[in-house]
Amino acid sequence: MIDEMENFFGFRFHHLGLAAQTPDPAKNFLLGLGYRVGETIFDPLQNVRLTLCEHRSMPTVEIVSRGEGKGPLDYLLSRHSDGLIYHLCYSTDDLDRALQAVIDAGLRPHCVSAPKPAILFAGKMVSFYQIIGMGLIEVIDERE
Repeated sequence: MIDEMENFFGFRFHHLGLAAQTPDPAKNFLLGLGYRVGETIFDPLQNVRLTLCEHRSMPTVEIVSRGEGKGPLDYLLSRHSDGLIYHLCYSTDDLDRALQAVIDAGLRPHCVSAPKPAILFAGKMVSFYQIIGMGLIEVIDERE
């Protein structure tokens, strides 16, 4: 068994982000696993449709599908038309400190989407970072 190490970054796991060409197959699969599938909403600031799917014992999954016209999923879904888990989401109470801790650990976070209010998370600020050598993360800033 692996011992849990200290969380130097101050991130808490929140959800997996699933890009889906059409969300219905993903919804049906998650329903079959016992997930509660939330309402699909359109987020105009991110130009995507979002559905949060929660389960009492499995990770939360956010189904992300295309919005109107060109959008942030176009390239990804052109390469993975069946869908793909493409980001991990974390929350933090101190975004600046968390990002500095990532840098101090020798990692390189590159901001690909600056903080903006997210309808799905009650207007909390969300941002996206490509962590070189790790992948794409979304961060929900829990500060009030």
